[in-house]
Amino acid sequence: MDTVIIFAILAIAIVLIFDYTNGFHDAANIIAPMIASRAMTPVQAVAIVACFEFLGPLLGGTAVANTIGKFINLSDVSTVLSVSVVMCGVFGAIFWNILTWWYGIPSSSSHALVGGLAGAVIAAVGTAAVVWGFNDLITEGKLNGVTKVLLSLIVSPLLGFWVGFLVMRLLGIVLARATPAANKPLRKVQFFTAAALAFSHGANDAQKSMGIITLVLVLGNFQDEFVVPFWVVMTCATALTLGILSGGWRIVKTVGFAIYKLRPIHAVSAQLTSAAVIFGASALGAPVSTTHVVSSSIMGIGAAERPKAVRWAKARDIASTWVITIPGSGAVGALTFYVLYLLTGVA
Repeated sequence: MDTVIIFAILAIAIVLIFDYTNGFHDAANIIAPMIASRAMTPVQAVAIVACFEFLGPLLGGTAVANTIGKFINLSDVSTVLSVSVVMCGVFGAIFWNILTWWYGIPSSSSHALVGGLAGAVIAAVGTAAVVWGFNDLITEGKLNGVTKVLLSLIVSPLLGFWVGFLVMRLLGIVLARATPAANKPLRKVQFFTAAALAFSHGANDAQKSMGIITLVLVLGNFQDEFVVPFWVVMTCATALTLGILSGGWRIVKTVGFAIYKLRPIHAVSAQLTSAAVIFGASALGAPVSTTHVVSSSIMGIGAAERPKAVRWAKARDIASTWVITIPGSGAVGALTFYVLYLLTGVA
């Protein structure tokens, strides 16, 4: 079998493994508010989330896939090398996802993917193959490449915090005279808000894997243009959904209980906020981190109600992980390429 085909199959398999780990890693971010507020049982929560996670990639378009698939440029290197670099970069993201999942830390799969790919590309062919996008922003005011990705990942948690803060204040005013009996309808509302969040997550996160697989197909000369095939959409949707079904209880405990004690009103606010921010980002082709958005929205909600009750120490631990994710996964991606080079001499 041709070397390019072998490496392409391996690369696609690794991307789908990343998609799966992304699912079980991020499942906790969506499921945690429902379980923490006692709106649903774990089985109910997983069933609803899995259903709408699957629909998200099918109906959410491909704008994010285009962004992710075009922030590196490997057109000037050999086919085998370019596919190998993508494979090593995604492996770096998988390693980081599993590492942070094991320790129950809600890090960003999106950050891990960007860092892993950038690290592998720089190790293999240098910084020139990364589309940084800084000059385009300064000279033309256009957002593309790494600049667009990083700005999306930085701005989205800030939006999550402040939108969550405002939504909580608004609901606090509307429900100021509500009795504890209001918790029952608020729990029922979560069947809809959780579905919206799951759909928006599927629409944004599956597209990252869709973009990478399509990039592999283009680099391997299996197709001429960067157009996401339908089989790629279906495959990524399935892998992400299977990951969701596997779940990640370690992170549920951190997001649902360790940042702020969630009641039904908090869960509804977090889901509404996160769904709006993530879906808006998907429409703009901006890859964002569900982990960042959900966690920061919970912080904003807590700050709006009782700032002293927010466990800011835990929030600082999470923020520290966010900061080190890109260099950490980048280092793993680079190291993976060096190991592959020593073993195979790929060039």
